[in-house]
Amino acid sequence: MNVSFFIARRYLFSKKSHNAINVISTISVCGIAIATMAMVSVLSIFNGFGGIVEGMFSAFDPDLKITVKEGKVFDYDTPEFQKALQLQGIQMISESLEENALFMFDESQVPVLMKGVSEEFRLMADMEKLLLHGSFRLREDVVDYTTLGSGLAMVLGARPGFIDPIEIYAPKRNVRVNLANPATAFTKGYVYIGGVFSLNSPEYDEQMAIVPIQLARDLFGYDNEVTSLDIKLGPGVSPGKVKREIERILGDDFLVEDRYEQQRESYRMMQIEKWVTFLILAFILLIAVFNVVGSLSMLIVEKQDDIKSLQHMGASDQLISRIFLYEGWLITFIGIIAGIVMGLALCLLQQHFGLLRLSDTPGAYIIDAYPVIVEIADIVIVFAVVSLIGLLTVLYPVNNLRKKLRS
Repeated sequence: MNVSFFIARRYLFSKKSHNAINVISTISVCGIAIATMAMVSVLSIFNGFGGIVEGMFSAFDPDLKITVKEGKVFDYDTPEFQKALQLQGIQMISESLEENALFMFDESQVPVLMKGVSEEFRLMADMEKLLLHGSFRLREDVVDYTTLGSGLAMVLGARPGFIDPIEIYAPKRNVRVNLANPATAFTKGYVYIGGVFSLNSPEYDEQMAIVPIQLARDLFGYDNEVTSLDIKLGPGVSPGKVKREIERILGDDFLVEDRYEQQRESYRMMQIEKWVTFLILAFILLIAVFNVVGSLSMLIVEKQDDIKSLQHMGASDQLISRIFLYEGWLITFIGIIAGIVMGLALCLLQQHFGLLRLSDTPGAYIIDAYPVIVEIADIVIVFAVVSLIGLLTVLYPVNNLRKKLRS
């Protein structure tokens, strides 16, 4: 066994003549353990919230989405699209046409983002999972239906089953508004309320209404144009591989996005919040690690007689310095391992028992307790960062000892 490590281990676990050193060493281990546990827990909670957001959006967003880079709509009846949409792995394609319109119901009028979709959207999006009221319907016989975001339905005062339809006013393209009769600049349509959905996102809940794509085309004066093509892939198919192949076929005029790219801002903001919180905890850890400096400095003072004895026995300055270096590292690693174990145990308890709750009122939120998802990569990052901070901090008192031994 390495002599320096053996002596360092004996120093760590042996009883010191000054009890304060034992206390400070214990505080150092506890401080590092608690900070490490906090890092593991916080990162896992952010992963949990990210998983919920991803699950909610994945029920609405397609695996791949094709849009035009310049302009708003495009006609995909071209040889390039026919070739691209026949690639192996593509299971389903849904048309989408999004435009702004005005919804009027009773005495309420609200500007909305009207999303026209084809029948395939029913199978592509897991709308039943998102519905709060009613059912998801597009067109039955000659009757058109809309599915409203929960916030939009509340503002309109509309619910599924109401007899009166919603009036839709869609601005005519390339038509100037006649101030004497502004109504001539709008196309009027009617739609009944089929259901109400919620994604817990203002962008969708307060603005979006889903309607049949043919109704949207009729209102806005389009033939076969779409604003996007939504693609669902088969099980086990790599989105990245299909995306690259579609981009190669369609060229630079079209943008192909996977689910993460479609919600780029949401994911980016969540990642920023996650790692900013991690950095704050790292600074707190840095303060806790300074206890190791105090513990080592006091231990070096106490062991002056042992240092002289080792020197008389022929121990080199390097061997003596390594004793206290290993001592500091042992304190750090014990704290890290204890913190990771406590963090994983806390996450496991939270997953199974929901100890930390978001609200005392059941059903007030989508989930009642803080969600937790432990990722191995986060554990590795926590271990590496805490180890690096601990190892660098220990070098300060050890370097001071080396200078004294040389003088």
